[in-house]
Amino acid sequence: MARQGQMSKLSSFKLLAIDDDPQNRALISDALSQQGLEVLTASDPEAGFELFLRVRPRGVLVDLNAPEATEMDLLERMVRIDPSVNVILVSDHYSEDSAVEAVQKGACDYLPRPIDFQKLRHRIAGFLAEAEIRQKTLGLDHELVRACQFEGIVSRSPLMLEVFAKIRRVAPHFRTALITGATGTGKELVARALHTLSPALADRFVVCNCSALVESLVESELFGYVKGAFTGASQDKAGLFESADCGVIFLDEIGELSPGAQAKLLRVLQDHKVRRVGSTVSREVDLRIIAATNRDLRTMVREGKFREDLYYRLAVVEIGLPALTNRREDLPLLERYFVEKFAKEYEKPIAGLTRRAQSRMATYPWPGNIRELESVIGNACMMADGKFLDIHELPDRIQAQASDQSPTDEALFSLEEISRRHVMRVLERVGGNKARAAEILGVGRATIYQLLSRMKLEKQGESA
Repeated sequence: MARQGQMSKLSSFKLLAIDDDPQNRALISDALSQQGLEVLTASDPEAGFELFLRVRPRGVLVDLNAPEATEMDLLERMVRIDPSVNVILVSDHYSEDSAVEAVQKGACDYLPRPIDFQKLRHRIAGFLAEAEIRQKTLGLDHELVRACQFEGIVSRSPLMLEVFAKIRRVAPHFRTALITGATGTGKELVARALHTLSPALADRFVVCNCSALVESLVESELFGYVKGAFTGASQDKAGLFESADCGVIFLDEIGELSPGAQAKLLRVLQDHKVRRVGSTVSREVDLRIIAATNRDLRTMVREGKFREDLYYRLAVVEIGLPALTNRREDLPLLERYFVEKFAKEYEKPIAGLTRRAQSRMATYPWPGNIRELESVIGNACMMADGKFLDIHELPDRIQAQASDQSPTDEALFSLEEISRRHVMRVLERVGGNKARAAEILGVGRATIYQLLSRMKLEKQGESA
């Protein structure tokens, strides 16, 4: 039964063999078709690449009597189109350096001639197992995103869980609240969560961007005006506070209000009344006020740039939001959330990010926080052709992140030194597990041991 299950998995696996020797193509097709694989063949790189674009096989075997650069170029072109493809290179000129170079460029294995078909079949079975695990992982990630959402905010960070708990406690009771945090941390989402969980009317959530208010029009925008109050006032108009009556008004970037506007806002907080420009009648309003800022209002109070009495009126409830760099455990969740969002929006079958893209994004500091992350993934999804987003679809500033952090210029190292450093980085990432490192690099464990042995001898020679 287990054998039949394996055969059924293999039967859905398309393997493209690109080989310029017709006898080799027939041999590969016969040997692998017996395993239930659907084997497609091509006789040259261009024909093989065109077939690859049409059928998008899950595995590609490249065995050409051509310069190594030709195989490497074909490898890079395929991986750029579909980073999830499993490419195996076969060469007469096998070496550790070329193997490491191939792995760095996206190959999953690098085999010498003649092909060991038993090893090849084993590798293909490994591809299937990895694909199955990845599919299950994507499903679990989807469920985790759903489980870690709170009123449209995705997080499992302890810092954000404290924010969620505070929102639940204060939402039914608050009259004023102040949300602080850097640009892009999700202040409006928190404001909407407070509104949703409050007794305020569901359709009364009015947003005011204080930084966009012109000083001469602040009063008419916030409080409204009556017909004839000024030139151009051809009819009565309600202001934002009246529009939010029985609901919530969200005053974003409250720190940008002028001193005059701050005084008028303080009057509303004290009296719960507004008076339209040009009117002698005050109107009572019943609303909740949520203010937000990315500035330090306490410092502004000390510098005389923000009214102290207004600050204390607003900060009866204060909610501070952490920067994304302080909640990095949320990065994979947010990546999954935005990939799903934009894949649906652009109607593309994008399943996620490649491991190397995730790794590169994990080292980026995200100065623009969640808003920047959303923009990066949205743009990558728009440009993507394959099933997974890869490094080349990320902005230059993120692609260059690894080299910016490197204390030395590897471009000046020999190929052997670069290969050695890459192997050591992989060993470090897997905790010294040589079997796992060999699997990732697509080389035998003997190669890893040989490298480590040479390094040990070199160190002994240096110390002698």
